[in-house]
Amino acid sequence: MSSSFGTLYKVSTFGESHCKAVGVVIDGCPPGLELTESDIQVQLDRRRPGQSHLSTDRQEKDAVTIISGTEHGKTLGTPIALQVANRDQRPSDYGEMAQIPRPSHADYTYQMKYGLRASSGGGRSSARETIGTVAAGAVAEKVLKERYNIEIIAWVESVGELVATKVDHNSISREMVDSNIVRCPDQEAAAKMQDLISELKDAGDSVGGVVSCVIRNVPVGLGEPTYEKLEAKLAQAMLAIPATKGFEIGSGFAGTKLRGSIHNDPFIQKGSHLGTVTNNSGGIQGGISNGEAIYFRVAFKPPATIALPQKTVDFRGVSTLLEAKGRHDPCVVPRAIPIVESMSSLVLLDMALRQEARKSMIG
Repeated sequence: MSSSFGTLYKVSTFGESHCKAVGVVIDGCPPGLELTESDIQVQLDRRRPGQSHLSTDRQEKDAVTIISGTEHGKTLGTPIALQVANRDQRPSDYGEMAQIPRPSHADYTYQMKYGLRASSGGGRSSARETIGTVAAGAVAEKVLKERYNIEIIAWVESVGELVATKVDHNSISREMVDSNIVRCPDQEAAAKMQDLISELKDAGDSVGGVVSCVIRNVPVGLGEPTYEKLEAKLAQAMLAIPATKGFEIGSGFAGTKLRGSIHNDPFIQKGSHLGTVTNNSGGIQGGISNGEAIYFRVAFKPPATIALPQKTVDFRGVSTLLEAKGRHDPCVVPRAIPIVESMSSLVLLDMALRQEARKSMIG
C-alpha cells in the first residue's frame, strides 16, 4: 500500500521512469464533477520535462488519457483511471549504471530492500512517478475550487543561496509565478536563479532550493487530531515528493527564536467570524485549520544524478569512477511547483471530505 495515499479521496499511482506508461487510480472523487483531459493537462504541462532549457532534455508531451470514471464529461463517483504514456524512453542510457549505485540516489536502498530494482531512470524513485500525483491533484483541486473556492499557489523561494525577497503571500497568483521559467515571482531574483541553473547544467552539476506555498480560503475545522493533524499530513505529503529534505509551516524554525508573547496569534473579530492578527501558526492550530491562510516551505536537495565524474564503488565494493548518462534536471524546484500544489490538494480534499462526513453524521 506504499503507493496509495488518502482515506476518502484515495489515490494509487503506478509506473516506472522507463516503462510503457505511468498513471493513477482515484477512488472517492465525488460524482457530477465536470471533468475532461484538459482540466488535468494544465498542471501536467507545468510539470513535464523539456519545457525549458533549464530542465532535463527528455521530451515528453505527458498527454493524459481518462480511462474510466467519467461519462459525457462528468465524474460517475466510480474509480477514475488516468494514464500518461512514456514516449521518449532511453533505458540504454543506464546500462553502465546497472552495477553502480549512484551516490545519494535510491539505487542502493531499492536493491537492498527488494533484491532487484528498475535500474533505468531510477524506476519508482524517479520524479517521473509524480505524474500520477499531479494528475490526481488536478482533479482534487478542481473540487476544492468549486466547493470551497480554495486557492493553492506555490512558487520558487530560493535556488542555492539566491533568495526571493519581493513576494507578497496575500497577492501572489499563478500568473505571477509562471511569468518566468524559474517560477519565481521576484523577477530580479529569478534572473539570477536562471543564470545559476543554466551555468550548473552546462557544468554537469546540480543545485537545490526551497519551494513556498500558500493556501487561501481554507474553511475552519480541517484536520484530525491526534496523529492525523493537518500539518502532519501536509508534511507527509511533501516529504513523499522525490528530492525533498525538509518541511516547515508558519514561522517554522525561525519561530523558535521568538518569545511566546511575540509568537502568539491574538484573535480578533473579522466580519462574522474570529480571525487572528498575525499568522505565525501558518493557518493551523492544534492540527486543525483555523480559517487563516496556510503557508509552508519545502526544501529540495540538489538532484543526485549529475554528469560530473564521481568516485564511488560498484555493488561488489570495487572502486570506480561514475559519469552518469541520461537526461536530468540541474535543479528540480521549477518543475516541483505543480507537484507541491497537487500534494496539497490531495491532503485538503481528503480532510474536507472527512469533515463533511462528520457533519452528516451529527446532522
